[in-house]
This record gives sequence, structure tokens and C-alpha cells, in this order.
Amino acid sequence: MAKIAKKKKLASKPRNLKSTSSKFSGSKLARAKLSRAKSPRAKSPRAKSAKSLAAVFTEIWPQERDWLSRPERLKYVRKMVETKGCVFCTARDHEGGPESLCVYKNEWAMVCLNKYPYNSGHVMVLPTRHCGDLTELNESEYLELQTLLKKVVTIVKKEYGVSGINIGLNMGAVAGAGIPGHLHWHVIPRWAGDTNFFPLIAETKVIPETLQQTYERYFHHLNSGRELK
Repeated sequence: MAKIAKKKKLASKPRNLKSTSSKFSGSKLARAKLSRAKSPRAKSPRAKSAKSLAAVFTEIWPQERDWLSRPERLKYVRKMVETKGCVFCTARDHEGGPESLCVYKNEWAMVCLNKYPYNSGHVMVLPTRHCGDLTELNESEYLELQTLLKKVVTIVKKEYGVSGINIGLNMGAVAGAGIPGHLHWHVIPRWAGDTNFFPLIAETKVIPETLQQTYERYFHHLNSGRELK
């Protein structure tokens, strides 16, 4: 019994474990903690960004914005516009001016603006004659179209300082041609970051340039010696 009691007494003694703070005495440890608490801490990046964001809302916001109202576009977006005949032939036969959207024409080819542009400077190159099949163009028409297309691309690069250009022809309704009866090459200036959620969600593209301004920019390059009406 005496041996058992002795063993129990030994087991009850606390073990001498080393801790990470054992090098400090009680008073030294307290002073070290107090010193760390008083020392200034560097502000975290999150705190800095929160402060900057607060400055935006108090000093800059709300900012003034321009707004665009185009109620006449609603009918086009909802497919409620009924067109009679070919719009390109109508533009060709018009007496001229920005209202016609036809910037240039000769015997074989012409250049028209897109009434509902995808981007600023959106222009189209097309045959003067009503023709919806590339293989039905005669040699003079085809050569003039390619020459004019190259000239328009040169103008776009000079006038708009673009990062890239979309050039496309859709032949036939099933291929995506909006007006399949009259061939037309789209020339669309592009810049980095020129797309966002707005055209996708609202089916509306905000263009910072009027058709009148676009017409004037192309007219002076394509009609040397002629005055704008």
C-alpha cells in the first residue's frame, strides 16, 4: 500500500514543460506584451483601398454623365420597321447629302454608312448595281470594289487611329446577310475594350459620334474637290 501511495504522489507532480515564453519572467513578459501593443502598425493594403474608395464617394461621386435618347431606334430593335425595296438602291438614287448615307459612288461601286452602326466609323462598301451574288459581279465591278475597300480601310486607319478592323461579307440570308439582295462589305473600326455588357443586355450600342460627323470624315477623303451639301 505504501508503494502504491508513493507512486500516486509522484504522478501528481506537474511536469516541467518548456514553453516558447519560458525565457521571460512574469514581469518581463508583461512588459514585452505592453510594448508590442503600443508600437505603431503599418496600415494594411485593404485599409488603404477602403480609404481611397471612401474618398471617391465623398469627393468625386456623383459625377455628371451624358445620356443618349434614341426612341426611333426602338422600332428597329423590335423588328417593327417595314422597308420597301432595297435600302442601298434607295441611297444610291438619292440626290446626295448626309440624309442619303451614301458617301461616295461611281459606275461600279459605292460607300454607304450603316444607319445603325456597330461602332464609330462603321461603313460599308458595295456594288452600285443591285447584286446579291459575288459570282455574278463582272470584272470591272469586282476590281473596283476591292480597290475601294482597300482605300476605305486606309481612311479608317488614318481617321480613327484604330487598334484593329473587322472586314466582312455575308452572302445570303442563312449566312447572316441583313439585306441579302445587295452585296455589302462591312468595315468596322475596333479598339481594345470597345465592348461591354450594354450591347448584350440592352441590345443598344452607345456611339460617341453622330452619323453627320462620320459622313463628313469620309466625304472629304473620298470626294476630293467636291463640296459637302
